[in-house]
Amino acid sequence: MSAVDRLREACASHLGETAVSTDPQVRRDYGTDALLRGADADLVVWPSSTAEVQWIMQQAADAGLPVVTRGAGTGYTGGAVPTSGGIVLCVERMNRILELDVRNQVAVVQPGVITADLQRAAEAAGLWYPPDPASLHRSSIGGNIAECAGGPRAVKYGTTRRYVLGLEVVLASGAVIRTGSRAVKNVVGYDLTQLMVGSEGTLGIITEATMRLVPRPAHVATLQVFTDGIDAAVAVVDRITAAGITPSTIELLDAGSLAAAERYVGRPLAPSGTGALLIIDVDGTEGGVRDEARLIAEAARLGPVLGVDVAHDPATRDALWEARRSMSYALRASAPRKINHDVSVPRGRLGDLYRCIADLEQAHGLWIPSFGHAGDGNIHVNIMIDPGDADAVVRAERATRALFEAVVSMQGSISGEHGIGFSKARYLPIELSPEVVALMQRVKTAFDPEGRLNPGKIWPDAPVPGA
Repeated sequence: MSAVDRLREACASHLGETAVSTDPQVRRDYGTDALLRGADADLVVWPSSTAEVQWIMQQAADAGLPVVTRGAGTGYTGGAVPTSGGIVLCVERMNRILELDVRNQVAVVQPGVITADLQRAAEAAGLWYPPDPASLHRSSIGGNIAECAGGPRAVKYGTTRRYVLGLEVVLASGAVIRTGSRAVKNVVGYDLTQLMVGSEGTLGIITEATMRLVPRPAHVATLQVFTDGIDAAVAVVDRITAAGITPSTIELLDAGSLAAAERYVGRPLAPSGTGALLIIDVDGTEGGVRDEARLIAEAARLGPVLGVDVAHDPATRDALWEARRSMSYALRASAPRKINHDVSVPRGRLGDLYRCIADLEQAHGLWIPSFGHAGDGNIHVNIMIDPGDADAVVRAERATRALFEAVVSMQGSISGEHGIGFSKARYLPIELSPEVVALMQRVKTAFDPEGRLNPGKIWPDAPVPGA
């Protein structure tokens, strides 16, 4: 009997038959994520508690098998899928909100809690969980923490990192540690909580998280600003910033993204001639929101714009957000493969980034619609190709490297919120020096000396399944 078969029998006996599978289709399904690349797991196991995660790690060590932690599988860089078999430890059954502490404005949750479910529970208590990744109705808190997920509201409220106060983590050895506390201020020793955030499952398995909540805004308004092109849209963002206003979101869609969204929904979403669309939210007290919305509209109209729409009621606001919310689905329907790069640049370099994208389209003969979080400079650059066209794949690779080099030259980052996984590992040296990479690898070794947790991720020599 193989080590995998023995482990399957042990898991079935200890955890129950429904908590483990070696079915080929299940192994294949849990071996890929939104990237649609990965490798089949040897087996998939679904723990329901921290103690069960500990037991699985001990069994994995005895069997000499690697472990990849997976949540909802919505990632775009291959961070939560195997590169060469092993155990996929899926936390989707660890999906309880353990406590909602209204007085201290914190929630204690298991890693499989869906982000939108935490938001709804917080709002029912008069509180708010601000991070809002596009996949919030499907992605889980554990995955959000592992990748340091962002979203449109990061311009005002920050990314997931800002809301993680403490963690319970199972290490590769099976030991359990607790980091942080419920206190807002905590400077005792190294900040292991924040070290875990964005570590992509390479340092430990998050089994519980203490998340900071904030008071729910009483009122929200949404504005759409239509311009004839990217330069005019970026100028509007600059005027809003210069006016001293911090909207909760500033989203930007270029002409290609907007056209894809209109094809997807089957109707116009902007006036004829629109070359770029801004979607802006402001929140706070009703009077403050109305004042800020008016000031933003005035700032927008100081330059050439095709129109400004303002909505205060929820139904109309939802209609204004339709173009942005349909973007991922619209682009997926526009080409066989969407290569999504979540680059980030200083906000003042947005115009430079979009000029770079236009140059890449022309130089490499590619369609690269781009949209995203103009408020904090995090833009989703989508290279659209047919993976069956070998020449297009090569051109996309060249465009990707040129994009990342340009972004780093702008003092930006090759990943703003999706992580590195295996899809970006070979590009890591573009941004990080050999000394920094070596230091990170020493940290990895301190947490996981045998390299059992999520091997083949982050580092430049990571294998690329299917490459």
